[in-house]
Amino acid sequence: MSNYQGDDAEYMEDVDDEMEDVEDDMDDEFRGDDLGASDSDVEEFDYSNNKVADTSAEQARKGKDIQGIPWDRLSISREKYRQTRLEQYKNYENVPNSGESSEKVCKVTQKGGLFYDFWRNSRSIKSTILHFQLRNLVWATSKHDVYLMSNFLVTHYSSLTSGKHEVLNVRGHVAPSEKHPGSLLEGFTQTQVSTLAVKDDFLVAGGFQGELICKHLDRPGVSFCSRTTYDDNAITNAIEIYNKPSGALHFTASNNDCGVRDFDMERYQLVKHFRFPWPVNHASLSPDGKLLAIVGDNPEGLIVDPNTGKTLETLSGHLDFSFASAWHPDGVTFSTGNQDKTCRVWDIRNLSQSVAVLKGNLGAIRSIRYTSDGKYMAMAEPADFVHVYDVSNGYETEQEIDFFGEISGISFSPDTEALFIGVWDRTYGSLLEFGRRRNYSYLDSYL
Repeated sequence: MSNYQGDDAEYMEDVDDEMEDVEDDMDDEFRGDDLGASDSDVEEFDYSNNKVADTSAEQARKGKDIQGIPWDRLSISREKYRQTRLEQYKNYENVPNSGESSEKVCKVTQKGGLFYDFWRNSRSIKSTILHFQLRNLVWATSKHDVYLMSNFLVTHYSSLTSGKHEVLNVRGHVAPSEKHPGSLLEGFTQTQVSTLAVKDDFLVAGGFQGELICKHLDRPGVSFCSRTTYDDNAITNAIEIYNKPSGALHFTASNNDCGVRDFDMERYQLVKHFRFPWPVNHASLSPDGKLLAIVGDNPEGLIVDPNTGKTLETLSGHLDFSFASAWHPDGVTFSTGNQDKTCRVWDIRNLSQSVAVLKGNLGAIRSIRYTSDGKYMAMAEPADFVHVYDVSNGYETEQEIDFFGEISGISFSPDTEALFIGVWDRTYGSLLEFGRRRNYSYLDSYL
């Protein structure tokens, strides 16, 4: 991945510049400059709570935009703005024209699927990102509990109460309250969180300088602090939390120093450190714990032995650098997301070529998630689009979730009932919530 934050600012500035001509045609309401200017703004603002109002499923069914954007008061229609975004959004590529070159092999899917219904857009919670290539900053631990980055805070949001509370504040000094061998007792100051992972009651935040901050959500304070490396090229690109067959809690950290490290959180120790020829942007362990998928700053991916780090297979097909990977619960298939605007689905029984190539609209596939029952797979572009595929029919049908704003992360709830999408935008930043559609018949209910 890009080594320096300067690349982030330059890229995001380019995206903003390309949209300036469009935004100049928009009314002040859209840019958030004049929310109180007219009586019709009352529905957009909750004066009793002094905050921007959320959008409910009922309001959306009555025609309100799910993000609360007042298109009827703007000088540009939603359709026109969407077309302009598709034409002008700049996809970041490390390999020039990789997006265009990949189009000819992409699967033609049937759009119009409806697997998850819109439930609520919560604008009181602002999801943010720090590095434009890293978009794993939203995690659901139940259908009502979500953890996400909001500036320097890891925040818990309850969709039941619409309440939020601070879980971890990294703006100032953070130090472990527990003593474990290898833990940095001095902690860190002003950590810039690049990636996040939360599973059950355990949270790990990774930083730009290789910081790792571990916290048990059912305990006060921070349990463990470590720094993967003191190299300049140290950024933590991805974290994956998992349980060993024995039940022991572990996590893997993928770093820009070309390393993947495995930590045992029962003993709070680094137990494995594998090095690869290029920066590793994401690593994911198969459900049986026998294979590790590795993707990074190389068009090719790897399947390695998680015990030895030995490369078992090479994945060829992508045309640019990859930033996402995820295993289907069956442990037979898995997917990888790339800056060539595609997600490739692989079958470990034949890795000579991918079994499907799924195409994005705007840009790179930065995040991939499967539901725990394996029925659906979601892939997120850098902005505006999340695609949900029906895995059971061979990825033939997809639901395209269409909105406006950069995506900080996506997460299915463990019970598959909810899908959360973090949206980063200066005015319409929010958390989108969708609920799984269930087709219960009268007979089903009776039985």
